Amino acid sequence: MLLLALAMLADPVVQPPPIERCGYRIVQTFPHDATSFTQGLFWEDGHLYEATGQYGQSRVARLDLQTGKALAETKLPADQFGEGITRWGNQIIGVTWQGGIGNRWSIKDLKPVGTFKYEGEGWGLTMVGDSLVLSDGTPDLRFFDPATMKEQKRVTVRFGDRPIPMINELETIDGQIWANVWMTDFILRIDPVTGNVVSLVDLSTLKADAGVSGTDSVLNGIAWDAKKKRLFVTGKNWPKLYEIALADCR
Repeated sequence: MLLLALAMLADPVVQPPPIERCGYRIVQTFPHDATSFTQGLFWEDGHLYEATGQYGQSRVARLDLQTGKALAETKLPADQFGEGITRWGNQIIGVTWQGGIGNRWSIKDLKPVGTFKYEGEGWGLTMVGDSLVLSDGTPDLRFFDPATMKEQKRVTVRFGDRPIPMINELETIDGQIWANVWMTDFILRIDPVTGNVVSLVDLSTLKADAGVSGTDSVLNGIAWDAKKKRLFVTGKNWPKLYEIALADCR
């Protein structure tokens, strides 16, 4: 299924005409901690917030954009593999890969303020309106009440008529969900109501610019500075973080 999806994404011949395809241009390049196995990323009040994975190495951190260094951080328990994060009110909410354990931290000082449980895997997180949206490696996006973690609904991500698995890190920009697709160089822009992919962003040359190789060093991490309209992306164990702009959309 994944190979079919990747072939479909890479081949413009089979793309339905209404789905826009965009390239990118690099606006600025910033340093990024190459030891960070980036799982979640968002921008808030002048700083990047990042969640990283790997057992014994997972953390949530507030980063300085210019240096890439952590200004504050909290490590996850050694038996938790950190995944996506998002802001909800005065909290950061995060999920873990296979443990079914979610965490809440104070955005002020990153101190833990609670935990919760959910079924299935945790991959990416974002807020859409008042709902917390979770990706879990399947084509489905799951919507929750962030206060109670009661599941509200599911929406299947589709490229044309085909469901797309491996939906990973999430970000909400102007009402659309932007999503990394694991093991690809694409970002999908998704209608959160229908699950339909409305645009595909091709970042296939960015990994080479970052100077990374290997199957784990994939594109993952999308953050949006709504005030200044800046789009940031990075990858797992990348030494660079990029501000990019879309280009050559067609």
